[in-house]
Amino acid sequence: MHQAFVASTNLKPMARQLIQDRTPAAYAGVQAYAVGHNKEDAGALAWLVIGYAHILDHNYAQAVDPLNRAKPHAGEIGDYVNYYLGTAYVETGHLAEALAILGAFNQSYPDSLLRRDALVAYGNALTADGRPRDAIELLENDRQPIRADLELALGRAYVADKQPAPALTIFRNLYYTMPLAEESHQLEGDLSRLAAATGAPPVGLEARRTRADLLAKGKQFSDAANEYRELLRQVSPTEHPLVELELAEALRRSGQMREAKSILEAMPSSTPELDARRLFNLGELARSANDDEGFLHYVDQLRTEYSSSPYLEQALLSAGNVYLLRRNYDRAIDFYRELEQRFPTGERVSYAHWKVAWLSLRQARKEEAEKGLEEQIARYPHSPEVPAALYWRGRLAEEDKDSALARAFYQKLSERYRNYYYGVLARQRLGELQDGHDLAHYALLDRVPAIDPSDTITAERVPEDNLRVEKAELLANGALLDFAARELSAGGAETKGNWAPGETARLYAEAGRYDVAIETLKRAFPNYFAVDLTSLPRSYWETLFPKPYWSDLKTYSSSNGLDPYLVASLVRQESAFNPNAVSPKNAVGLMQLLPKVGRGVAKQEKLKHYSSTQLFLPGTNLRLGTRYLRSMVEKFGSFEYALAAYNAGSDRVEDWLGAGQYRDPQEFVESIPFTETREYVENILRNANLYRQLYGTP
Repeated sequence: MHQAFVASTNLKPMARQLIQDRTPAAYAGVQAYAVGHNKEDAGALAWLVIGYAHILDHNYAQAVDPLNRAKPHAGEIGDYVNYYLGTAYVETGHLAEALAILGAFNQSYPDSLLRRDALVAYGNALTADGRPRDAIELLENDRQPIRADLELALGRAYVADKQPAPALTIFRNLYYTMPLAEESHQLEGDLSRLAAATGAPPVGLEARRTRADLLAKGKQFSDAANEYRELLRQVSPTEHPLVELELAEALRRSGQMREAKSILEAMPSSTPELDARRLFNLGELARSANDDEGFLHYVDQLRTEYSSSPYLEQALLSAGNVYLLRRNYDRAIDFYRELEQRFPTGERVSYAHWKVAWLSLRQARKEEAEKGLEEQIARYPHSPEVPAALYWRGRLAEEDKDSALARAFYQKLSERYRNYYYGVLARQRLGELQDGHDLAHYALLDRVPAIDPSDTITAERVPEDNLRVEKAELLANGALLDFAARELSAGGAETKGNWAPGETARLYAEAGRYDVAIETLKRAFPNYFAVDLTSLPRSYWETLFPKPYWSDLKTYSSSNGLDPYLVASLVRQESAFNPNAVSPKNAVGLMQLLPKVGRGVAKQEKLKHYSSTQLFLPGTNLRLGTRYLRSMVEKFGSFEYALAAYNAGSDRVEDWLGAGQYRDPQEFVESIPFTETREYVENILRNANLYRQLYGTP
């Protein structure tokens, strides 16, 4: 396998192009390689890549020949070759060939990660070949852990065997307990036919409720509303109010405000919990319609009638946020403070307390602010607001000419939250303060939790002689990265080592899939930015903060007077270096430019023959994106303001800047009322500092 890995290294760029684009030229390039290495393991990998690409294109007939060509020298990737060849045979109706390959799969490849996939394919082939009873016996023996595709195959086998009763049971379970699975979408016709054939009673209310609730939990609110509407026709009068309320809530969450409001307003009084929930939803509808008077009316009703309800807690939070956006800070403080007092153990209590402290600071109520910031640390030491509380308490200490206290807060912040946005700012403030005596001890700071020792990672050596590692490297040469990642994950679990995430990320990064590489390490080490650079291997940091497209990025950043590391951080935040990224709002490419913005900047740059599709080209996207960012800097004069405008729009930033005076841009950043934009600015500035630490002068 190692020899195959070495021999197939030259295949990698061609395979990547084929898997990504699947153009005739890409197919031809890999095929030429496969023919040239036809009697080698490297050739087998190339033929597998061609076959798999055809399967991605749903050209199963064209997949058969290259996969057959791969078989003689497939070696350790034989399970992938045979599984996809068997699948292609099933899809093209060559059942004898499919049964021969898939029937022997488990015996031939007992340790394959595709074992259950092949089992499902074999079951489908048996059913298609008129042997559903054999399929039933096969699939019934391997139903745990449950898989939607296996359940669908088993149900189809029972249908073919003229056993509608067990088929109906399986399909109902799949449809009602796994509604988010693709397989459940194929079943509605089957359910009605089988129910009619068996004379089975209608499905129980519990099953219908389970499906509706799971759809709502999965944020499929329109589908959930349809299920709740159907459920309403069947529930008893005592259950009717709850289902009606759930229907209205799903309608509101799906944007069908008018119908939701009509249902809620027509509902009679019910239990205290349901009444409180109804009032909360009416309040949210009023808030969405900017009906402040109506919204406050419902909040007041909740306060009067259901003072301990969690729906009052949610309503108070909404009210505080409404007045925060309206810049009526005293009213916002009243609601946040009420939330904290009424619900001292609630989920949002630390956030509410922070907003009271922060808005007190913004209104120059220094004593209240100092007390609130210290209470934030003392009462909620694990809350995400602690870094900000430490920093701003230090700033107020500076304003009080208490440099010893300021230094103590900054030092704690720098040590505990090393690479947080506020950790970087704290070190800057420490550098500006004159050296004093040894730091005084403040008991309050002992409340700040220590860094979890598990956040320090020593990279374990990748076991290069491990068969799964070797197999993953070979698959990666064929650009079959998701297969490689699966092999590495299994290898890591088998060896009980921590090397798998780093090796997986390395393979993705080498293939230019920087977004997946970054996400892989972020999931594995979610607190990476809290620790010093020595706490993670250098290779991990370089994968988390890569420098692709660096020549263009640096050139266009420099020509626009921008720090290349700041631009790299923006790209990381926007697209994670995926040039093909498209947002739900149709922002495109590395710097996530809207086509309208791209056209405008392209005109300024006098780009000839420009079209919006060029935004997918890294060089063009970086050229236009850096010029647009520069225009924001020129307009607002500060990178903090410019980044906020890049995310939320310049009109909003102008509005926020008009909200009053700020000590500095850092106070502006903390005052941004949109959490998404505030974290966006903080993350980019934080990450630019990490880039500088890692790579030095750009």
